[in-house]
Amino acid sequence: MTHPVADQQLASGTNTLAIDIGGTKFSMTLFENSRISLRQTRATCREGGRAWMLDQIVSIAKDWRRGVEFERCGVGFGGPVDFAHQRVAISNVVADWDGFPLASYLCDQLSVPTVIDNDANLGGLGEAEYGAGAGCDPLFYVTLSTGIGGGLITNGRIFRGADSFAGEIGHIPVRPDGPRCGCGANGCLERMCSGFWIEHDHGKTAKELLADPAFVRCYVVNLALGLKSAILLINPARVVIGGGISKAGDALFLPLREELKRQITAWSRARIDVVPAALGDDSVLYGALALAQPAAKPAPSRTA
Repeated sequence: MTHPVADQQLASGTNTLAIDIGGTKFSMTLFENSRISLRQTRATCREGGRAWMLDQIVSIAKDWRRGVEFERCGVGFGGPVDFAHQRVAISNVVADWDGFPLASYLCDQLSVPTVIDNDANLGGLGEAEYGAGAGCDPLFYVTLSTGIGGGLITNGRIFRGADSFAGEIGHIPVRPDGPRCGCGANGCLERMCSGFWIEHDHGKTAKELLADPAFVRCYVVNLALGLKSAILLINPARVVIGGGISKAGDALFLPLREELKRQITAWSRARIDVVPAALGDDSVLYGALALAQPAAKPAPSRTA
């Protein structure tokens, strides 16, 4: 699979390994310049935990390497990342990741410079560089998937905040009297709108639920409450939504935009420019590609 971005060549002729570690699956691609030449996607084995997934990733990468060399590796992880120390901060989906020095582990295993970041940050970077956010500054990216995360791109760079936790829109409470979220608070946006929780609450998959207009009308009220907070606080030029739930298309985006118009007061003049990700499932992978380039000044290290 390729995207129109494949015709945009990077300045240097290099091969980059890009990895997207999510809650229900992980994906790997090998980019030759900015063209995807190899791809592998596998479902997550939650019982196998971190050890199983790392074994799979390293095995695939070493197998690819028998045919072609790659010079660097970028990784998007589905949970908070301590970017300064290149560690996973915490994972609520797959066990044994908390505090794990993922960048140095892959650097040692694959013998290439490796840099990691939160998947929503990289989804935003990918869309800003190559997708629906091109030319939009600032850009706010939201992933609606197993969980919910956000990434803010300004002046072409990821805004991480003081401690790498900027953009965590999923844990802004939108229903303070709502059900308890996995983080311990009540009524977080993630608890009300993520794929994991709506399936848990309604007994149907997100795809089935979003095919029901009555469900969507209720769903977008909570989703708009979360997006409203970002729109009024950041005033982004555009909000790009990725992740599996965004694949509902107009069935989701048309009522969502109408609900945002209803909720956001006219005097704010805030833009309500909310669009689906142009790169589909590959937003994070393209963000990993962009992050891994030398100009991004990553902080790979073999030191734990």
